[in-house]
Amino acid sequence: MGSKIVQFALGRLRGCGYAFKGALLLIKTEPSIQVQFTIAVLMTVLGFYFRITTIEWGLQIFAIGLVISVEGVNTAIEAIADFIHPDFHNKIGFIKDIAAGAVFIAAIIAILIGLLIYIPYLI
Repeated sequence: MGSKIVQFALGRLRGCGYAFKGALLLIKTEPSIQVQFTIAVLMTVLGFYFRITTIEWGLQIFAIGLVISVEGVNTAIEAIADFIHPDFHNKIGFIKDIAAGAVFIAAIIAILIGLLIYIPYLI
């Protein structure tokens, strides 16, 4: 029984290692993620500057995580689509457009959250 628990824990640690590696690869290699990461750092600095509340921090962290996560999924979908069908294909284009649309929606939500948080501090 103890051996199964240890194996389970080691498997989860290995999985975290792969996830961390994937996050680093996204930040190092994907220009869209680099832009989102830069915006996240800027918004974090602004949060400290304006001393936003705990609830505002929660909303901001949620918005940042939402955009970067959806952008990462979009990147993976595009890579898979390009691997499966490297040439232009209407169905692949449709799939990639939908994935990009999800990023757009997440970004709009994040912008709205940012405006709700920061407009009162700027007025």
